[in-house]
Amino acid sequence: MSADTAHAFGRHTHDQYGIGVILRGAQKSLSGRGTVEATAGDIITVNPGEVHDGTPLGDNGRAWRMLYFDPASLAGTIDDVTDGVTNNRELSHPAMRDPLSSARFCALFRAITDPQGGHSDIEIRENLLLLLARLIEPGRAQPVRGVPIGIEQARTRIDDDPATSLTLLDLADIAGVSQFQLVRGFSKATGLTPHAYLVQRRLQRARRLIAAGASLTDAAQRSGFADQSHMTRLFVRAYAISPGLYAAAMN
Repeated sequence: MSADTAHAFGRHTHDQYGIGVILRGAQKSLSGRGTVEATAGDIITVNPGEVHDGTPLGDNGRAWRMLYFDPASLAGTIDDVTDGVTNNRELSHPAMRDPLSSARFCALFRAITDPQGGHSDIEIRENLLLLLARLIEPGRAQPVRGVPIGIEQARTRIDDDPATSLTLLDLADIAGVSQFQLVRGFSKATGLTPHAYLVQRRLQRARRLIAAGASLTDAAQRSGFADQSHMTRLFVRAYAISPGLYAAAMN
């Protein structure tokens, strides 16, 4: 993705790794390691499921480029980088000033997005490996926080079929807690309220369906949105691009 916008993104998640670089301007964003700021030339990253947002610093917005990777596609590469000595597969730097990493990312972005550029597979793999080596710190694996089993069951219910109509009472019954306890526990475990989490899962399903060639109407219906306009409004709010433009970019 290439973007140049003053759009302020609300809290959301991706089901992929994201690695990018700020080209112009600056932004402040929430990350798994707290609030960070990134300016032109800085590397930015996000982990799968990590709650984050993004607000421009200044009146002129910011521009960036980003590559997204499905977790399964990077699992073996990350194991190579860490020599298999840790199970940490987390990108450690949500924002980092590192000119070498920025240069490697730009080379990787060009190679991946320009199929006519004459770039070889070995060049792509080398840049990816060397970039990940600077973005992952094996010794800084984050402790796994225990999630109450009831909250985990409610989250799993959403994950299993986010298109299904659910009420807060439904989820509270699944979790075996009160509705208030559900909202508080769910927010603590995921960084999002149950409704916000449900919306993110629906948006992620819609993106996958659109990328696979589904019509916008079909994607909206199969993802649990009231209609296409409802999906479009939330899609733009989360990704700063309309579903129609996203579909065109995927084709």
